[in-house]
Amino acid sequence: MSARIARLPTFTEPASEPVHELAQALSLQRQACAQHPNPSLSERRADLKALRHFVQDHRSAICEAISADYGHRSAHETVLTEVLPVLKDVDHALAHLPQWMKVQKRAVDRMAFGMATNRVIPQPLGVVGVIVPWNFPLNLSFLPLVAILAAGNRALVKMSEHSRHFTQFLMEHVGDYFPADKLRFFEETGGVGEAFSQLPLDHLLFTGSTQTGRRVMQAAAQNLCPVTLELGGRSPALVGHDFDIRTAAERILYVKCLNAGQICTTVDHVYVPTGKVQAFVEQARAVVPQRYANLASPDYTSIISAAAYERLTGALDEARTRGAKVISLMPGKSRDDARRRLAPHVVVGAPEDCALMRQEIFGPILPVLPYDNLQAVVQRVKAGPRPLAFYPFTHNRRELDWLLEHVMSGGVSVNDALFHVGQADLPFGGVGHSGMGHYHGREGFENFSKLRPVFHQTRLPLTALLAPPYGPKFEALIKVLAR
Repeated sequence: MSARIARLPTFTEPASEPVHELAQALSLQRQACAQHPNPSLSERRADLKALRHFVQDHRSAICEAISADYGHRSAHETVLTEVLPVLKDVDHALAHLPQWMKVQKRAVDRMAFGMATNRVIPQPLGVVGVIVPWNFPLNLSFLPLVAILAAGNRALVKMSEHSRHFTQFLMEHVGDYFPADKLRFFEETGGVGEAFSQLPLDHLLFTGSTQTGRRVMQAAAQNLCPVTLELGGRSPALVGHDFDIRTAAERILYVKCLNAGQICTTVDHVYVPTGKVQAFVEQARAVVPQRYANLASPDYTSIISAAAYERLTGALDEARTRGAKVISLMPGKSRDDARRRLAPHVVVGAPEDCALMRQEIFGPILPVLPYDNLQAVVQRVKAGPRPLAFYPFTHNRRELDWLLEHVMSGGVSVNDALFHVGQADLPFGGVGHSGMGHYHGREGFENFSKLRPVFHQTRLPLTALLAPPYGPKFEALIKVLAR
């Protein structure tokens, strides 16, 4: 551990962060917006490069701070899931920003006699707020900032109470790259999140649970502040009859073990053909030990908090008590209470009303659900809230097209369970209970911009031609316009 990280407090008693500072910070950024409302391409590019330099300059310290917040998280995992996506997204935005910022020419309505001009001008909204969860604190703060700054905005960012080491590091060092009237981070010290949601921002992005998302949206509504909600849900995988079981197990268990399953887009549960359930379990038991020798593996991540650990172990115990087959996928012990480590498990035969089947799992537990009829699976998925992601595994194009038509979700990854999230040129966002709005790529730029329509009328006296008193000339003109 570096000297910098070692000096950070233990956070048994969070430092006080006066809530009134939020209003002061917003006022400062609003004043800056008023003085300079539309940053140039070169200014926006400089902001994006500053984001990149911050991540590159502090890569090791970022990994250490996030690991300290978890209790342990592999630096390799942080680089893979947080550092690289941010760097890739910055590069994508830098390459495409000139095109995104271009004024768009649109067709002119015939009532303007083809002589007027129509334009759409992307302009900054102003000050955007971001509320960040703990599971990917760099990724889920900086990826939105790529789109926010590319669109020419300023930003206030509220971090999670479970990310105290990383938040302290951000608060100490981001000022070397951005002035406070451009970007500022806040820690959660009790009541800050609620106050943050009530700020009269120009846009608010929240990533977290559906339950908290409802409260955030309700608070933002008091100011008619538009919101983007990136929530979660029970994202299913479905293994087709034609798909290789080992390949499916390898890919699904990869993402289920990544960050110990603490990912909003991870596979929550998987549907497997009835006759292949045992084979899937056997393959899972073979795959995981090849990647993690045991629970002490330095590549395996701890559960974020004691409350989360107790929720997951309690859900496993309930399923086992009620007759489910609970199978640990790691050699040796399956739990380490002191370090909050829980081995990956598959669960077969979980009761429909147990916690594992009613709530988003958000941990390294994978219920395996047998099926015989594809239509029945689709009806079961459609009966619940729309998921953030859907993972069909099949090479049958007709079957895939049918699934895409009948199962609605925020995003889809075909024959894999991870990589749609990391595609810089694909929009990311939920639908229904899993969220609203998009960001990443061009959709992120547009989400945090006002696409402002501008109609420029010709000098011809068109108003006089269309004004009363109406008569034969008006009727003749209408016939011409209606052709």
